[in-house]
Amino acid sequence: MDFILALLVGAAAGYLAGKFTKGSGFGVAGNLVVGILGAFVGRLMFGLVGFTAVNLLGSLISATCGAVVLLAVIRAVKKR
Repeated sequence: MDFILALLVGAAAGYLAGKFTKGSGFGVAGNLVVGILGAFVGRLMFGLVGFTAVNLLGSLISATCGAVVLLAVIRAVKKR
């Protein structure tokens, strides 16, 4: 059940990150991948500052922040 919840949070984070960065998105599968990878990036970033996500909302916020950073990096690399 935790795995399914992680996938749903990842998908939502990827969707939100796509909307925040005004992108056209990567489709459902792409948003899921970006969201899941963003969750790892967000957890790392928040951990470096001393924050921890303890509930569903905190997980969604950290995953979305990580996905936004990941999308910014992807777009910066694509422009080169």
